[in-house]
Amino acid sequence: MDKKIFVIQKHEARNTHFDFRLEIDGFLKSWAIPKGPYMDTGQKRLAIETEDHPMSYADFEGTIPEGEYGAGTVTIWDSGTYENRSETDGKYIEISEAYEKGRIKINLNGSRMRGFWALIKTKYMGKDNQWLLIKEKDNVS
Repeated sequence: MDKKIFVIQKHEARNTHFDFRLEIDGFLKSWAIPKGPYMDTGQKRLAIETEDHPMSYADFEGTIPEGEYGAGTVTIWDSGTYENRSETDGKYIEISEAYEKGRIKINLNGSRMRGFWALIKTKYMGKDNQWLLIKEKDNVS
């Protein structure tokens, strides 16, 4: 399994949230996590899928000016690599296939976020951009 990057950026915009980004197919797939990341197993956090970002955005920190989309301060809260752990019927599947199926399982290796995580797509209230970020039991928890 090859390692890809992830980054979590704290975004102090109109509403402070954390942007969770995973390298998938040469882009950063992105989710906004309103309540922020955590390390407690069993908790679920809403993760709202947003637009893809270019890989160059992985190290962005700075201020987006008032009047522009996403205006506010962006800082890197955590970054590192991840390994895909996704499977279907006991067989390993590529991360892009896991994303399409709406069931991503990864092992994060960052300075703050470590261990097994899942991103599961939901259809809460008929919206198709809503996922759950779940910390799974592992030897880090």
